[in-house]
Amino acid sequence: MEFHWIDGFKIEVKIEDDAVVISGNQEGLRSLANHLNALADEKDRDHFHLDEYNSLEEGSKQLIIEKID
Repeated sequence: MEFHWIDGFKIEVKIEDDAVVISGNQEGLRSLANHLNALADEKDRDHFHLDEYNSLEEGSKQLIIEKID
C-alpha cells in the first residue's frame, strides 16, 4: 500500500481527557482520507501505523488504523 501525501500536509494526534484528537490542515485531512480509502480497498494489508517519526507532527501519539471484517 502506497501513501500519497498532499504537499504541505500536517497531522497531529494527541490524547485529551481520555479522547483521541486527530488534528490536521486541509492537506493533512485529505491525505488521511486517501490512506483510509486505500486501506479499505487493500486485500493484503489490514492496518497502518503513523507516528512523529513517520509523517505526524512532533510530539504526536502513535496512530494505528486497522481494518476489520
